[in-house]
Amino acid sequence: MAKHKGKGPTPKAEDRHWHGKRQKARAVKSSKRTGTPTLGPGGRDQTSSENRPAGRPAGARRATGEVPELITGRNAVVEALRAGVPGTALYVMSSTDERVREAIQIAADRRIPLLETGKNELDRLTDGAVHQGIALQVKPYRYAHPDDLLKGKAPLIVAVDGITDPRNLGAIVRSASAFGATGVVVPERRAAGVTAGAWKSSAGTLANIPVAQATNLSRQLKAYQKAGCFVAGLDAAGGVTVADLELASGPFVLVVGSEGKGLGRLVADTCDMLVTIPMPGRAESLNAGVAAGIALYEISRLRA
Repeated sequence: MAKHKGKGPTPKAEDRHWHGKRQKARAVKSSKRTGTPTLGPGGRDQTSSENRPAGRPAGARRATGEVPELITGRNAVVEALRAGVPGTALYVMSSTDERVREAIQIAADRRIPLLETGKNELDRLTDGAVHQGIALQVKPYRYAHPDDLLKGKAPLIVAVDGITDPRNLGAIVRSASAFGATGVVVPERRAAGVTAGAWKSSAGTLANIPVAQATNLSRQLKAYQKAGCFVAGLDAAGGVTVADLELASGPFVLVVGSEGKGLGRLVADTCDMLVTIPMPGRAESLNAGVAAGIALYEISRLRA
């Protein structure tokens, strides 16, 4: 094979004259696709002003967690509107169904904007969820402060530990509202928050009962204890049944753990007592929402 005289080793990509332009072009393409500028040397935005997404200043980053929450389905939307869920827009494909017409009427009375849309657009907005031709956009939830739940002489607070499914949280809120709790407190991190899924499973009761976030649940339970509350954790290994918990008649906090892991160790250690629901049947455990409902029923009976 003939040798090419005067040719040295192949230069590295970064040493070629076109490398800088290609990298800049890739940065611009990435910025257009993600909405996030690529930072060059010294932290400078490599996206030029003419290529930067409109309305987004240099150095701005796409906000997270700002995707609109949507409640979907005819019954769920009507129930949410009846309960006064704070909607910002009602998306409707057609008004032939009686429930859809009722939703439109309630939205009109509450001055919620009505937006007619097609199936493809509604599929996109709901990320392919079953929407039945209607969806309600919900305002971001405003959490209460944990101390705000200490209402009256004998507050009843439900603390949720380790629940990651918003539907379970919604079911617990629904039971808390039904049995007279003053509020629900959830951890700020690694736990389900108030989303459209929680609104839907709560059947709109989230509009009637406050939900607070605690930075540290164990620390907040100790604060409730200092405020005079008795804290009981719901656990299969509890030594006392909920029906026999006479102290529930005073200021009281019921702590509900996840279905799989139950209460966290620190939270369980913080509780004044662990209580249980007797189950003579074959089921080893109950869904967290069901367990909370049964316990709250027994507690409401003791407080009556």
